[in-house]
Amino acid sequence: MGKIIDGKALSQKIFEDIKKEHDKIKEKVGRSAGLAVIIVGENAASQVYVRNKIRACEKVGFHSETIRLDENITEENLLLEIEKLNNNSNIDGILVQLPIPKHIDGLKMINAISAEKDVD
Repeated sequence: MGKIIDGKALSQKIFEDIKKEHDKIKEKVGRSAGLAVIIVGENAASQVYVRNKIRACEKVGFHSETIRLDENITEENLLLEIEKLNNNSNIDGILVQLPIPKHIDGLKMINAISAEKDVD
């Protein structure tokens, strides 16, 4: 017979382990790890997903930023936002939340993220 797993307890343990490891790294490098999430538009499911990512960051002590952009933003301006994050030394990971509006080339945006900071 299979073993029943307490998912909530396991999740809590994983968060605790990540926080402990992050605290060690933070002490060594002098700052928290940083995640930036770019969300374009008002997609309800995306809003929930991003909110959960930010909560997870808070649980483990990561610095997080959410950049909320209007759905009518141009590709050029979105690329500028990504470039700012690529050059931000307090940000270690960047996530462009999909879906994004149809007038923007999603693959182009994802490819604009520095390979060192691409969390996907």
